[in-house]
Amino acid sequence: MSDVQPKLLVFTTLFPHPGQPKAGLFIRERMFRVGKQLPLVVVAPVPWFPFQGILRKWRPHFRPDAPRFEIQGGIEVYHPRFFSVPGLFKSLDGFFMALGSLATLRKLRRRFGFNVIDSHFAYPDGYAATLLGKWLRRPVTITLRGTEVPLAKLPGRRRRMIAAMENAERVFSVSESLRQHAIVLGIDPDKIRVVGNGVDTDKFQPVARQEARERLGIEQDAPVLISVGALVERKGFHRVIERLPALCERFPGLRYLVVGGPSPEGDWTERLQRQVAELGLEQNVYFLGALRPEALKSPLSAADVFVLSTRNEGWANVFLEAMACGLPVVTTDVGGNAEVVANEKLGTIVPFDDGDELEQALAGALQRDWDHEAILAYARANAWDRRVAVLTEEFGRLAETDRPPLPKGG
Repeated sequence: MSDVQPKLLVFTTLFPHPGQPKAGLFIRERMFRVGKQLPLVVVAPVPWFPFQGILRKWRPHFRPDAPRFEIQGGIEVYHPRFFSVPGLFKSLDGFFMALGSLATLRKLRRRFGFNVIDSHFAYPDGYAATLLGKWLRRPVTITLRGTEVPLAKLPGRRRRMIAAMENAERVFSVSESLRQHAIVLGIDPDKIRVVGNGVDTDKFQPVARQEARERLGIEQDAPVLISVGALVERKGFHRVIERLPALCERFPGLRYLVVGGPSPEGDWTERLQRQVAELGLEQNVYFLGALRPEALKSPLSAADVFVLSTRNEGWANVFLEAMACGLPVVTTDVGGNAEVVANEKLGTIVPFDDGDELEQALAGALQRDWDHEAILAYARANAWDRRVAVLTEEFGRLAETDRPPLPKGG
Protein backbone atom coordinates (compact mmCIF):
# COMPACT_ATOMS: atom_id res chain seq x y z
CA MET A 1 0.00 0.00 0.00
CA SER A 2 1.27 3.51 -0.78
CA ASP A 3 2.06 6.19 1.80
CA VAL A 4 -0.80 8.28 0.36
CA GLN A 5 -4.15 6.90 1.49
CA PRO A 6 -6.50 6.32 -1.41
CA LYS A 7 -9.82 8.14 -1.11
CA LEU A 8 -12.22 6.81 -3.70
CA LEU A 9 -15.07 8.40 -5.53
CA VAL A 10 -17.10 5.54 -7.04
CA PHE A 11 -18.86 6.75 -10.19
CA THR A 12 -21.64 4.68 -11.76
CA THR A 13 -25.17 5.11 -13.07
CA LEU A 14 -26.13 1.58 -12.03
CA PHE A 15 -26.53 1.66 -8.26
CA PRO A 16 -29.44 0.77 -5.97
CA HIS A 17 -31.68 3.51 -4.60
CA PRO A 18 -35.25 3.54 -3.21
CA GLY A 19 -36.73 3.78 -6.71
CA GLN A 20 -34.76 0.80 -8.04
CA PRO A 21 -33.48 -1.14 -5.02
CA LYS A 22 -32.21 -4.15 -7.04
CA ALA A 23 -30.14 -2.21 -9.60
CA GLY A 24 -26.37 -2.49 -9.43
CA LEU A 25 -26.23 -4.62 -6.29
CA PHE A 26 -23.13 -6.35 -7.66
CA ILE A 27 -21.31 -2.99 -7.87
CA ARG A 28 -22.34 -2.02 -4.36
CA GLU A 29 -21.30 -5.43 -3.01
CA ARG A 30 -17.84 -5.10 -4.56
CA MET A 31 -17.13 -1.48 -3.73
CA PHE A 32 -18.64 -1.43 -0.24
CA ARG A 33 -16.26 -4.25 0.60
CA VAL A 34 -13.43 -2.03 -0.63
CA GLY A 35 -15.01 0.68 1.51
CA LYS A 36 -14.24 -1.39 4.62
CA GLN A 37 -10.55 -0.87 3.79
CA LEU A 38 -10.55 2.58 2.19
CA PRO A 39 -12.69 5.72 2.58
CA LEU A 40 -15.09 6.23 -0.31
CA VAL A 41 -18.15 8.09 -1.49
CA VAL A 42 -20.50 7.17 -4.33
CA VAL A 43 -21.76 9.43 -7.10
CA ALA A 44 -24.52 7.66 -9.04
CA PRO A 45 -25.92 10.07 -11.66
CA VAL A 46 -29.49 9.58 -12.83
CA PRO A 47 -30.84 10.53 -16.28
CA TRP A 48 -33.40 13.31 -16.57
CA PHE A 49 -35.36 15.21 -19.17
CA PRO A 50 -38.35 17.55 -18.77
CA PHE A 51 -41.16 15.18 -19.79
CA GLN A 52 -40.13 11.90 -18.22
CA GLY A 53 -42.82 12.18 -15.52
CA ILE A 54 -45.44 12.09 -18.27
CA LEU A 55 -43.89 8.96 -19.79
CA ARG A 56 -44.32 7.14 -16.47
CA LYS A 57 -48.10 7.20 -17.00
CA TRP A 58 -47.56 4.61 -19.75
CA ARG A 59 -44.32 3.07 -18.46
CA PRO A 60 -44.51 3.02 -14.63
CA HIS A 61 -40.98 1.66 -14.17
CA PHE A 62 -39.36 4.24 -16.47
CA ARG A 63 -36.50 6.06 -14.72
CA PRO A 64 -37.78 5.82 -11.15
CA ASP A 65 -37.14 8.84 -8.93
CA ALA A 66 -33.99 8.83 -6.82
CA PRO A 67 -33.16 11.05 -3.84
CA ARG A 68 -30.47 13.69 -4.37
CA PHE A 69 -28.57 12.27 -1.40
CA GLU A 70 -28.76 9.21 0.82
CA ILE A 71 -26.61 7.16 3.15
CA GLN A 72 -26.27 3.42 2.50
CA GLY A 73 -24.39 1.27 4.99
CA GLY A 74 -22.74 4.36 6.44
CA ILE A 75 -21.49 5.52 3.00
CA GLU A 76 -22.63 8.75 1.34
CA VAL A 77 -24.37 8.32 -2.03
CA TYR A 78 -25.13 11.28 -4.31
CA HIS A 79 -27.52 11.24 -7.28
CA PRO A 80 -26.93 14.30 -9.49
CA ARG A 81 -29.14 14.65 -12.56
CA PHE A 82 -27.92 14.74 -16.15
CA PHE A 83 -29.79 15.55 -19.34
CA SER A 84 -30.69 12.43 -21.34
CA VAL A 85 -33.45 12.05 -23.92
CA PRO A 86 -34.68 8.42 -24.04
CA GLY A 87 -33.69 6.72 -27.26
CA LEU A 88 -31.98 9.78 -28.75
CA PHE A 89 -28.49 11.31 -28.75
CA LYS A 90 -27.05 8.45 -26.67
CA SER A 91 -23.56 9.29 -27.92
CA LEU A 92 -23.90 12.53 -25.92
CA ASP A 93 -24.89 10.86 -22.64
CA GLY A 94 -21.28 10.66 -21.45
CA PHE A 95 -20.68 14.39 -21.93
CA PHE A 96 -23.96 15.42 -20.29
CA MET A 97 -23.31 12.98 -17.43
CA ALA A 98 -19.95 14.60 -16.76
CA LEU A 99 -21.44 18.09 -17.00
CA GLY A 100 -24.33 17.24 -14.69
CA SER A 101 -21.98 15.68 -12.10
CA LEU A 102 -19.27 18.34 -12.14
CA ALA A 103 -20.66 20.54 -9.36
CA THR A 104 -21.13 17.51 -7.07
CA LEU A 105 -17.55 16.33 -7.67
CA ARG A 106 -16.14 19.81 -7.08
CA LYS A 107 -17.86 19.93 -3.69
CA LEU A 108 -16.64 16.46 -2.80
CA ARG A 109 -13.10 17.30 -3.87
CA ARG A 110 -13.05 20.17 -1.39
CA ARG A 111 -14.87 18.40 1.45
CA PHE A 112 -13.84 14.75 1.05
CA GLY A 113 -10.60 15.14 -0.89
CA PHE A 114 -10.97 12.09 -3.16
CA ASN A 115 -7.81 11.25 -5.09
CA VAL A 116 -9.11 8.44 -7.38
CA ILE A 117 -12.28 8.28 -9.49
CA ASP A 118 -13.38 4.65 -9.83
CA SER A 119 -15.98 4.22 -12.60
CA HIS A 120 -17.98 1.21 -13.77
CA PHE A 121 -18.83 0.44 -17.42
CA ALA A 122 -16.76 2.05 -20.18
CA TYR A 123 -19.67 4.02 -21.63
CA PRO A 124 -21.27 6.31 -20.72
CA ASP A 125 -19.97 6.15 -17.13
CA GLY A 126 -16.29 5.63 -17.89
CA TYR A 127 -16.28 8.26 -20.62
CA ALA A 128 -17.88 10.79 -18.25
CA ALA A 129 -15.42 9.85 -15.51
CA THR A 130 -12.39 10.46 -17.73
CA LEU A 131 -13.75 13.91 -18.63
CA LEU A 132 -14.21 14.66 -14.93
CA GLY A 133 -10.74 13.30 -14.20
CA LYS A 134 -9.27 15.66 -16.78
CA TRP A 135 -11.24 18.65 -15.50
CA LEU A 136 -10.49 17.95 -11.83
CA ARG A 137 -6.98 16.47 -12.27
CA ARG A 138 -7.70 13.09 -10.75
CA PRO A 139 -6.72 9.59 -11.98
CA VAL A 140 -9.56 7.41 -13.25
CA THR A 141 -10.18 3.66 -13.29
CA ILE A 142 -12.82 1.91 -15.38
CA THR A 143 -14.26 -1.52 -14.66
CA LEU A 144 -15.53 -3.43 -17.71
CA ARG A 145 -18.66 -5.40 -16.87
CA GLY A 146 -20.06 -6.71 -20.14
CA THR A 147 -22.03 -3.91 -21.81
CA GLU A 148 -18.86 -3.07 -23.71
CA VAL A 149 -19.47 -5.99 -26.09
CA PRO A 150 -22.82 -4.85 -27.57
CA LEU A 151 -21.85 -1.15 -27.42
CA ALA A 152 -18.76 -1.82 -29.55
CA LYS A 153 -21.14 -2.50 -32.45
CA LEU A 154 -22.41 1.12 -32.36
CA PRO A 155 -19.84 3.43 -34.01
CA GLY A 156 -20.45 6.58 -31.94
CA ARG A 157 -20.42 4.82 -28.61
CA ARG A 158 -17.54 2.58 -29.69
CA ARG A 159 -15.33 5.65 -30.32
CA ARG A 160 -16.15 7.18 -26.96
CA MET A 161 -15.73 3.86 -25.17
CA ILE A 162 -12.26 3.44 -26.66
CA ALA A 163 -11.37 7.05 -25.78
CA ALA A 164 -12.47 6.41 -22.19
CA MET A 165 -10.28 3.32 -21.82
CA GLU A 166 -7.32 5.09 -23.45
CA ASN A 167 -7.65 8.03 -21.04
CA ALA A 168 -8.10 5.93 -17.90
CA GLU A 169 -5.03 5.17 -15.80
CA ARG A 170 -6.18 1.61 -15.12
CA VAL A 171 -8.84 -0.62 -16.65
CA PHE A 172 -10.21 -3.47 -14.57
CA SER A 173 -12.07 -6.31 -16.25
CA VAL A 174 -14.31 -8.76 -14.44
CA SER A 175 -13.31 -11.52 -16.90
CA GLU A 176 -10.50 -12.46 -19.27
CA SER A 177 -12.95 -12.49 -22.19
CA LEU A 178 -13.71 -8.80 -21.60
CA ARG A 179 -9.99 -8.06 -21.32
CA GLN A 180 -9.46 -9.68 -24.73
CA HIS A 181 -12.37 -7.66 -26.12
CA ALA A 182 -10.69 -4.43 -24.97
CA ILE A 183 -7.36 -5.53 -26.48
CA VAL A 184 -9.07 -6.16 -29.83
CA LEU A 185 -10.39 -2.59 -29.62
CA GLY A 186 -6.79 -1.39 -29.38
CA ILE A 187 -6.33 -0.89 -25.63
CA ASP A 188 -2.85 -1.51 -24.22
CA PRO A 189 -2.88 -5.00 -22.62
CA ASP A 190 -0.60 -3.81 -19.81
CA LYS A 191 -3.26 -1.31 -18.74
CA ILE A 192 -5.94 -3.98 -18.16
CA ARG A 193 -6.10 -6.18 -15.08
CA VAL A 194 -8.65 -8.94 -14.54
CA VAL A 195 -10.33 -8.76 -11.14
CA GLY A 196 -13.41 -10.93 -11.08
CA ASN A 197 -16.22 -10.60 -8.60
CA GLY A 198 -16.34 -12.76 -5.51
CA VAL A 199 -19.05 -14.40 -3.46
CA ASP A 200 -20.17 -13.83 0.12
CA THR A 201 -20.10 -17.35 1.54
CA ASP A 202 -21.66 -16.15 4.79
CA LYS A 203 -24.70 -14.88 2.91
CA PHE A 204 -24.80 -17.72 0.37
CA GLN A 205 -24.59 -21.19 1.89
CA PRO A 206 -26.76 -24.31 1.80
CA VAL A 207 -29.77 -24.58 4.05
CA ALA A 208 -31.63 -27.82 4.78
CA ARG A 209 -33.19 -29.02 1.52
CA GLN A 210 -36.31 -30.39 3.19
CA GLU A 211 -36.98 -27.11 4.98
CA ALA A 212 -36.32 -25.06 1.82
CA ARG A 213 -38.76 -27.15 -0.21
CA GLU A 214 -41.44 -27.11 2.46
CA ARG A 215 -41.38 -23.30 2.42
CA LEU A 216 -42.14 -23.36 -1.31
CA GLY A 217 -44.62 -26.23 -1.19
CA ILE A 218 -42.44 -28.42 -3.41
CA GLU A 219 -42.42 -32.21 -3.13
CA GLN A 220 -39.21 -33.61 -1.68
CA ASP A 221 -38.61 -35.90 -4.67
CA ALA A 222 -39.42 -33.36 -7.41
CA PRO A 223 -36.66 -32.42 -9.89
CA VAL A 224 -36.14 -28.64 -9.53
CA LEU A 225 -34.47 -26.06 -11.79
CA ILE A 226 -33.88 -22.45 -10.79
CA SER A 227 -32.89 -19.22 -12.54
CA VAL A 228 -32.12 -15.91 -10.83
CA GLY A 229 -31.83 -12.58 -12.59
CA ALA A 230 -33.65 -9.59 -14.01
CA LEU A 231 -36.73 -10.61 -16.00
CA VAL A 232 -35.44 -9.29 -19.32
CA GLU A 233 -34.78 -10.82 -22.74
CA ARG A 234 -31.03 -11.00 -22.23
CA LYS A 235 -31.23 -13.36 -19.26
CA GLY A 236 -33.13 -15.97 -21.27
CA PHE A 237 -35.84 -17.22 -18.92
CA HIS A 238 -38.06 -17.67 -21.99
CA ARG A 239 -35.45 -19.89 -23.60
CA VAL A 240 -35.61 -22.23 -20.59
CA ILE A 241 -39.42 -22.16 -20.42
CA GLU A 242 -39.77 -23.22 -24.06
CA ARG A 243 -37.81 -26.42 -23.27
CA LEU A 244 -39.91 -27.32 -20.24
CA PRO A 245 -42.70 -29.30 -21.96
CA ALA A 246 -40.19 -31.84 -23.27
CA LEU A 247 -38.32 -31.90 -19.96
CA CYS A 248 -41.55 -32.43 -18.03
CA GLU A 249 -42.22 -35.55 -20.11
CA ARG A 250 -38.83 -36.95 -19.14
CA PHE A 251 -39.00 -35.75 -15.53
CA PRO A 252 -42.57 -35.91 -14.18
CA GLY A 253 -43.20 -33.37 -11.44
CA LEU A 254 -40.45 -31.03 -12.68
CA ARG A 255 -40.50 -27.57 -11.10
CA TYR A 256 -38.85 -24.38 -12.39
CA LEU A 257 -38.23 -21.53 -9.92
CA VAL A 258 -38.05 -18.07 -11.50
CA VAL A 259 -36.48 -15.50 -9.19
CA GLY A 260 -36.33 -11.89 -10.40
CA GLY A 261 -38.23 -8.80 -11.34
CA PRO A 262 -38.04 -5.64 -13.46
CA SER A 263 -34.74 -3.88 -14.06
CA PRO A 264 -33.54 -0.78 -15.95
CA GLU A 265 -33.25 -3.09 -18.99
CA GLY A 266 -36.99 -3.72 -18.98
CA ASP A 267 -39.67 -6.03 -17.60
CA TRP A 268 -40.68 -9.31 -19.23
CA THR A 269 -42.79 -10.51 -16.29
CA GLU A 270 -46.13 -10.50 -18.10
CA ARG A 271 -44.61 -11.95 -21.26
CA LEU A 272 -43.05 -14.84 -19.33
CA GLN A 273 -46.27 -15.51 -17.42
CA ARG A 274 -48.19 -15.54 -20.69
CA GLN A 275 -45.67 -17.98 -22.19
CA VAL A 276 -46.10 -20.29 -19.20
CA ALA A 277 -49.90 -20.17 -19.54
CA GLU A 278 -49.81 -20.84 -23.27
CA LEU A 279 -47.66 -23.93 -22.68
CA GLY A 280 -49.88 -25.15 -19.84
CA LEU A 281 -47.04 -24.99 -17.31
CA GLU A 282 -48.78 -23.09 -14.50
CA GLN A 283 -48.27 -26.01 -12.10
CA ASN A 284 -44.59 -26.35 -13.01
CA VAL A 285 -43.28 -22.76 -12.95
CA TYR A 286 -43.10 -20.76 -9.73
CA PHE A 287 -42.62 -16.98 -10.10
CA LEU A 288 -41.04 -15.97 -6.79
CA GLY A 289 -40.44 -12.30 -7.61
CA ALA A 290 -37.30 -10.34 -6.79
CA LEU A 291 -35.75 -11.47 -3.50
CA ARG A 292 -33.22 -9.82 -1.22
CA PRO A 293 -29.74 -11.36 -1.57
CA GLU A 294 -29.89 -12.77 1.95
CA ALA A 295 -33.15 -14.57 1.07
CA LEU A 296 -31.82 -16.31 -2.04
CA LYS A 297 -30.10 -19.19 -0.27
CA SER A 298 -33.44 -20.80 0.54
CA PRO A 299 -34.79 -21.24 -3.04
CA LEU A 300 -31.28 -22.05 -4.28
CA SER A 301 -31.02 -24.80 -1.69
CA ALA A 302 -34.41 -26.14 -2.78
CA ALA A 303 -33.18 -26.67 -6.35
CA ASP A 304 -31.11 -29.36 -8.07
CA VAL A 305 -29.66 -27.34 -10.95
CA PHE A 306 -29.11 -23.62 -11.65
CA VAL A 307 -29.69 -22.52 -15.25
CA LEU A 308 -29.22 -19.21 -17.05
CA SER A 309 -29.62 -19.17 -20.84
CA THR A 310 -28.17 -15.70 -21.09
CA ARG A 311 -27.27 -13.71 -24.21
CA ASN A 312 -24.40 -11.74 -22.68
CA GLU A 313 -22.56 -11.54 -19.35
CA GLY A 314 -19.33 -10.11 -18.04
CA TRP A 315 -18.87 -12.09 -14.85
CA ALA A 316 -22.17 -13.39 -13.47
CA ASN A 317 -22.00 -13.31 -9.66
CA VAL A 318 -25.11 -15.43 -9.50
CA PHE A 319 -23.19 -18.50 -10.70
CA LEU A 320 -20.88 -18.35 -7.68
CA GLU A 321 -23.87 -17.65 -5.43
CA ALA A 322 -25.58 -20.78 -6.74
CA MET A 323 -22.38 -22.81 -6.32
CA ALA A 324 -22.01 -21.51 -2.76
CA CYS A 325 -25.35 -23.25 -2.12
CA GLY A 326 -24.02 -26.45 -3.72
CA LEU A 327 -25.69 -26.18 -7.14
CA PRO A 328 -24.17 -27.13 -10.50
CA VAL A 329 -24.70 -24.57 -13.26
CA VAL A 330 -25.94 -24.90 -16.83
CA THR A 331 -25.34 -21.76 -18.88
CA THR A 332 -24.39 -20.41 -22.29
CA ASP A 333 -20.97 -19.96 -23.85
CA VAL A 334 -21.01 -16.15 -23.81
CA GLY A 335 -18.89 -13.52 -22.08
CA GLY A 336 -17.09 -14.76 -19.00
CA ASN A 337 -19.47 -17.65 -18.26
CA ALA A 338 -16.92 -20.36 -19.08
CA GLU A 339 -14.43 -18.62 -16.78
CA VAL A 340 -16.81 -18.91 -13.83
CA VAL A 341 -18.09 -22.39 -14.69
CA ALA A 342 -14.47 -23.36 -15.17
CA ASN A 343 -14.70 -27.15 -15.46
CA GLU A 344 -17.19 -29.97 -15.94
CA LYS A 345 -17.32 -30.68 -12.20
CA LEU A 346 -19.09 -27.35 -11.77
CA GLY A 347 -21.63 -27.56 -14.57
CA THR A 348 -22.16 -27.49 -18.32
CA ILE A 349 -21.59 -24.78 -20.93
CA VAL A 350 -23.84 -24.89 -24.03
CA PRO A 351 -23.89 -22.83 -27.25
CA PHE A 352 -26.09 -19.75 -27.05
CA ASP A 353 -29.62 -20.10 -28.48
CA ASP A 354 -29.31 -23.81 -29.16
CA GLY A 355 -32.48 -25.14 -27.55
CA ASP A 356 -31.71 -28.79 -28.15
CA GLU A 357 -28.29 -28.52 -26.51
CA LEU A 358 -29.81 -26.62 -23.57
CA GLU A 359 -32.47 -29.30 -23.11
CA GLN A 360 -29.93 -32.12 -23.22
CA ALA A 361 -27.62 -30.34 -20.79
CA LEU A 362 -30.48 -29.81 -18.32
CA ALA A 363 -31.58 -33.42 -18.61
CA GLY A 364 -28.02 -34.58 -18.05
CA ALA A 365 -27.57 -32.29 -15.09
CA LEU A 366 -30.78 -33.52 -13.45
CA GLN A 367 -29.66 -37.14 -13.84
CA ARG A 368 -26.03 -36.71 -12.80
CA ASP A 369 -24.68 -37.47 -9.34
CA TRP A 370 -22.78 -34.22 -8.63
CA ASP A 371 -19.93 -33.80 -6.16
CA HIS A 372 -21.56 -31.00 -4.17
CA GLU A 373 -18.62 -30.68 -1.80
CA ALA A 374 -16.32 -29.92 -4.74
CA ILE A 375 -18.76 -27.26 -5.95
CA LEU A 376 -18.90 -25.70 -2.48
CA ALA A 377 -15.11 -25.74 -2.20
CA TYR A 378 -14.78 -23.91 -5.53
CA ALA A 379 -17.20 -21.21 -4.36
CA ARG A 380 -15.30 -20.76 -1.09
CA ALA A 381 -12.04 -20.39 -3.04
CA ASN A 382 -13.67 -17.44 -4.85
CA ALA A 383 -14.62 -15.44 -1.77
CA TRP A 384 -14.18 -11.66 -1.80
CA ASP A 385 -10.99 -11.26 0.27
CA ARG A 386 -8.52 -11.80 -2.56
CA ARG A 387 -10.36 -9.49 -4.96
CA VAL A 388 -10.54 -6.68 -2.44
CA ALA A 389 -6.81 -6.98 -1.70
CA VAL A 390 -5.96 -6.56 -5.40
CA LEU A 391 -8.23 -3.54 -5.77
CA THR A 392 -6.93 -1.74 -2.68
CA GLU A 393 -3.35 -2.32 -3.87
CA GLU A 394 -4.13 -0.82 -7.28
CA PHE A 395 -5.94 2.17 -5.80
CA GLY A 396 -2.95 2.75 -3.51
CA ARG A 397 -0.65 3.04 -6.51
CA LEU A 398 -2.98 5.44 -8.29
CA ALA A 399 -3.35 7.68 -5.25
CA GLU A 400 0.34 8.52 -5.58
CA THR A 401 -0.04 9.55 -9.23
CA ASP A 402 1.48 13.00 -9.73
CA ARG A 403 -1.04 15.63 -10.77
CA PRO A 404 -0.55 19.25 -11.79
CA PRO A 405 -1.35 21.69 -8.94
CA LEU A 406 -5.01 22.58 -8.64
CA PRO A 407 -6.03 26.14 -9.51
CA LYS A 408 -6.93 28.28 -6.51
CA GLY A 409 -10.56 27.88 -5.58
CA GLY A 410 -10.92 24.93 -8.03
